[in-house]
Amino acid sequence: MRIAYFECFSGASGDMILGALLDAGLPLSVLVSELEKLNLGHFELRAEKTTRKGLSGTKAHVLIDQHHHGHHHRRLADITQIISRSGLSEAVKAKSLQVFEVLAEAEASVHGTTKDEVHFHEVGAMDSIIDIVGSVAGLAALGVESVFCSPLHVGCGTVQCAHGILPVPAPATAKLVLGKPVYSTGVPGELLTPTAAALLTVLASGFGPMPFMVPYEVGHGAGSRDLEIPNLLRVFIGDTENQSSELGSEIVAILETNIDDMNPQVYDHLVEKALGMGALDVFLLPIQMKKNRPATLVTIMCPIDLVKAFSDLLMRETTTIGVRWRVENRIKATRSIKEIRTKYGLIRFKIACAGDEITNIHPEYEDCKRLAMEQDIPLKKVLEEAHFAALNALRDDCS
Repeated sequence: MRIAYFECFSGASGDMILGALLDAGLPLSVLVSELEKLNLGHFELRAEKTTRKGLSGTKAHVLIDQHHHGHHHRRLADITQIISRSGLSEAVKAKSLQVFEVLAEAEASVHGTTKDEVHFHEVGAMDSIIDIVGSVAGLAALGVESVFCSPLHVGCGTVQCAHGILPVPAPATAKLVLGKPVYSTGVPGELLTPTAAALLTVLASGFGPMPFMVPYEVGHGAGSRDLEIPNLLRVFIGDTENQSSELGSEIVAILETNIDDMNPQVYDHLVEKALGMGALDVFLLPIQMKKNRPATLVTIMCPIDLVKAFSDLLMRETTTIGVRWRVENRIKATRSIKEIRTKYGLIRFKIACAGDEITNIHPEYEDCKRLAMEQDIPLKKVLEEAHFAALNALRDDCS
């Protein structure tokens, strides 16, 4: 699968995303051709090679005819109409509209109005249309099927906006990044704009370190200002697997906590509840803490978007007063569940595959246990029969 990974060490803006894609090999002519499908006219897109702190990148310049577009006050319904009536592909239309939806909802929330009443100010509305549609269409033109992103560098201090001087991150940006990993290193100014925040939070499947991938292009999109760090957004374009690998990969979250003062019977309830909530794995390890106190290390693996749910679970259901979490890459086989009839009855099997090769077949323990108890036969006999039946039924089948 072809993926894009955005590394936001200096934040991100809409034009930086465009610049990064152009720098990574997206032809300017292709991007312009896609934007012309909006049937708007009176704008120009240019690409300029430049440097920031000695590093080369591409600056995307969106030039708007202010005489033509400066008097247009566009709301969400107007933008929806422009995109819906365009000649863009349905996939690009849908994703672009989704970005505008979340951007409008964030603006409405901070200004105490509804998303339908949010006013996209004059020329800025045209900028947003070009940045958002151009980014979505550009990724599609590069064949990108999934997007991942680093934690978001937001900056600090204040920014001058149409509504006056506002804190960084700007209120709309702050709404958009709720639940996503963000940080500031003290670099003054707005590093992450609302447009980029809306794009990245909608497009990205996960936030964290670079996922397992084989990159074949890298691009740098330049920002407008000179900062104390290189004002660039880096994007890697590549595949999640090389030609010799038939294993998948994903980014997961790992939550951990050390517990030395809880009734051990509670762990049974905790594990069962965590698995029921969608944990990918839960395990307990005996550890030795300070002053030689015996304790238990509780580890939960889960999708990144469930970090808050599982940290809340650990804080509520255990005696811990703190939870650590991090993101990690996981390489995994393709998995499926299949029912196979054995002489003792139907048993579900977990089947793991690498490409067309079956790498593991494992019967569901609960099914085997149930059949053994119902028929009053040793569990080991059911397990032996399960493995024998599976090998016969699935030797050449990886479906």
